[in-house]
Amino acid sequence: MDNRFGTTSGMVIQTVMENGQEFCLAIDERGLYLTSANYLDKNLADPHRYSGSRATTKARLLALDLDPVRLAEANAHRIPVYTDEAKKKINPIKASKRGLRG
Repeated sequence: MDNRFGTTSGMVIQTVMENGQEFCLAIDERGLYLTSANYLDKNLADPHRYSGSRATTKARLLALDLDPVRLAEANAHRIPVYTDEAKKKINPIKASKRGLRG
């Protein structure tokens, strides 16, 4: 099952050490971001993935001597692709009858 809001291990590029803390460098459709291992493969939303701290990721990677552009291009295959097959299909006949009830 897809985890749309969390981080999976398939999205992780590598682990990095920054100021004595270990972070996981991951990629999604919006680009690169750093997260902690606590959120990997959990059914929880990853706040690092959807927070404003993503804006500082490029500078943090450059400080660690990593090239964010090259990393993003080389790991584009890790970006998850979600399909909307799980959506319930609406029966147009029943929908039109609901509108008549008024």
